[in-house]
Amino acid sequence: MRTISLSYPLKALAAVMLSVTLLPTGHAAIFEDGEARRAILEMRQRVDGMQLSQQRSAEEVRRLSEENAQLRRSLLDLQGQIDTLRAEQSTLRGQNEQLLRDAADLQRRQKDIAQGVDERLRQFEPVKVTLDGQEFQADPAEKKDFEAALAVFRSGKFPEAGAAFAAFVRQYPRSGFVPSARFWLGNAQYATRDYKEAIGNFKLMLSDAPAHARAPEAALSIANCQIELKDTRTARKTLEDLVRAYPQSEAAVAAKERLSRLK
Repeated sequence: MRTISLSYPLKALAAVMLSVTLLPTGHAAIFEDGEARRAILEMRQRVDGMQLSQQRSAEEVRRLSEENAQLRRSLLDLQGQIDTLRAEQSTLRGQNEQLLRDAADLQRRQKDIAQGVDERLRQFEPVKVTLDGQEFQADPAEKKDFEAALAVFRSGKFPEAGAAFAAFVRQYPRSGFVPSARFWLGNAQYATRDYKEAIGNFKLMLSDAPAHARAPEAALSIANCQIELKDTRTARKTLEDLVRAYPQSEAAVAAKERLSRLK
């Protein structure tokens, strides 16, 4: 025979019915049919209530299980979002660090460029020059070209020095170096026996800068050129004018000596 498995409420109902059935005949007469039916109905109601409670409990368990599963899925989604945000944050941090390095490199390059521009500008800014007792402002290029021409003169290359000083005067006609440049140009021409050109440049120097520290030497050089040209009379007048104009100069002492020899 097949064994039938009953749930707890059904077992309870069956037990009640069996107990009623098994009561002795005398006792069964005690219960009326209505009372038996009421007892059975009450038992059935209790069994139905218990079954309903079990069903509700099972449904609650299923609902809680589904909510738990949904909560787990939400937590997994949230964890995925957190991981994505962390990855994006790491990427942004790396990009920010690269931007900071790029900005620092740009600042260094800008600083280097600014320094280079300042250095180039300083090459063109006028500088203060003191030469032969005169103070004036001159461009660095003027100073460089004058000193280069003077170095050629001091090396004994008089034709080259004359060409360099002549070029300087043409290129910088308003330069504060011009009086000294004409003086050395005249000396270079004297050294190459170009006496007439030398006299012209010495006179231009005296005309433009009569108070120049080398003006007495220029006047003496004019007289020397005139002597070389055998123009003794003009040379004597030049020397006399020198003594009157610059009596305290060393050139005046040399002029007096030459005058004594010309008599």
